[in-house]
Amino acid sequence: MNPFRSAVEARDTEAIEALLADDVVFTSPIAFKPYPGKAITAAILRAVLRVFEDFHYVREIGSGADHALVFEARVGDKAVEGCDFLHFDENGLIDRFTVMVRPLSGAHALAEAMGAEFPRIEREAAQAG
Repeated sequence: MNPFRSAVEARDTEAIEALLADDVVFTSPIAFKPYPGKAITAAILRAVLRVFEDFHYVREIGSGADHALVFEARVGDKAVEGCDFLHFDENGLIDRFTVMVRPLSGAHALAEAMGAEFPRIEREAAQAG
């Protein structure tokens, strides 16, 4: 099993952060611009754990440096299906992290919930950086 998947399923935020490269770039399904850096990416992922309900991975695809982890969750009463696309660097750390979600109603619910979390995300990232 992918170590990131194991950390997420255990809701182990320290293990999740330990798997991120310092120069990781996170690409959100909601925001146009990517978020570079470990501090902001870790803060976003902690917020996602707070926002998603009934989160679980249903499939793992890939080997070597590239992995896709397919998931299902809820945001409030909206169902969300999505995929985490991970690229691991030569040290086994995630250096590129892209998330895609569907359907549009779930993406809207996620955008609203994450928007409400963003002041906390920015504070956490600033404290860590």
